[in-house]
Amino acid sequence: MLLLTAKTLQDHVALAEIELCGELMIAAATTDGERLSRDRIDEVLRVSAGPEGQAAPVG
Repeated sequence: MLLLTAKTLQDHVALAEIELCGELMIAAATTDGERLSRDRIDEVLRVSAGPEGQAAPVG
């Protein structure tokens, strides 16, 4: 049985955030323009607009 402590949970959240930041940096480094469009950022972060225009996770 896996016991999730507050520290373990925080570690998983931190690692997920680091991974997303890395993906954004890679996308930014490979873009032709000066900055990423909002649509490209949403694509990299795997979110889409919800019914009220708010970001919602994809998948």
